Amino acid sequence: MKSASCQIAYWKGGKLQIANYLTRRTFSTHPATLNVIRFFFTPRMIQDALLEFRTYDRESVAKSILQLIDAQLLLEYGSAEWERDELVRSSWKPWLPEGGFHFMTKDTPYVPWDWPIEEKMKTLPATPAPPQFKTIRGADAVRLLPSDEIAGDTFFETLHARRTHREFARGKVSLENVSKLLQTTWGVQGYLPTNVFEELPYKTSPSGGARHPGEVYLMALRVDGLERGMYHYQARDHRLARLPAKVTPRLASAYCADQPYFAGAAALFIMTAVFARTMWKYGRARAYRVVLLETGHLCQTFCLTATRLGLAPFSTAALKDSLIEKDLGIDGISESVLYVAGVGLVAAPGSGLRRALS
Repeated sequence: MKSASCQIAYWKGGKLQIANYLTRRTFSTHPATLNVIRFFFTPRMIQDALLEFRTYDRESVAKSILQLIDAQLLLEYGSAEWERDELVRSSWKPWLPEGGFHFMTKDTPYVPWDWPIEEKMKTLPATPAPPQFKTIRGADAVRLLPSDEIAGDTFFETLHARRTHREFARGKVSLENVSKLLQTTWGVQGYLPTNVFEELPYKTSPSGGARHPGEVYLMALRVDGLERGMYHYQARDHRLARLPAKVTPRLASAYCADQPYFAGAAALFIMTAVFARTMWKYGRARAYRVVLLETGHLCQTFCLTATRLGLAPFSTAALKDSLIEKDLGIDGISESVLYVAGVGLVAAPGSGLRRALS
């Protein structure tokens, strides 16, 4: 047996909690259990532990070991669980333990979309919502004038026209527009010469150190001129690579935490990150924030581009991470899903969902 590398300990409610952030399992225990965990930092037999802690009650030690095994805080040396734990330890070493946040927040259980509003309200805190805007009391106020340049400017009009859509017309989006979305958002626009590194790609959205950890996968459901399927966008060559994964509208909804709206989308754009690209240059865990921020930059560029093309964009962070990663054939460790955007054709005014929201 060997202690899991992916674990953290903390106090909660006066009790010691030990969490395996890879498996998202938490174990409440006595502080003395830390001695057992420390003993198994080196792979050892259970009998060795019983001998090491022979001054303690044998039954109590055995019980603690079994509980640690059940909580996957002790792993069988060479098992699939151990190998996955080692992959995280080696792949994420510069960003651990802070990077454990990434794994602890995967596959979150969500409130069912069809719950009655009364039940959804019960999940909210009893206290009032915080203010939506901040004001600084006593500060001198300087009134700003609206810009006269906004009206008639297509850039500003696009910014103001962007909406998150939840309902779509049934038609297909064109392959030409899908190509524009991919190239404008994720495509390489050129290369920057450097004195230290190789030529670095630049895109329409900023990336820390021009590392560009983001990847995107196209789930084509109704794209005119493209067979339904899953594709990886190869940014360097601006082409699609077909993957074996099957796609259906129901699966699109499942990926997005079973939200039914997205079954009507024409295409989903699944955003992932290859963390090593950023980690290689930035060895402090704060750079994990940069990866998340960059994914947001990409999504906003996508939504604005879709709006300019007259399409209906959306985005969601409510995802079934492991399901998506399994279908994409990625390990969820060195490359992991972060965000999903998508498009369809704009639904006619007065459609069902729009009436409900109004």
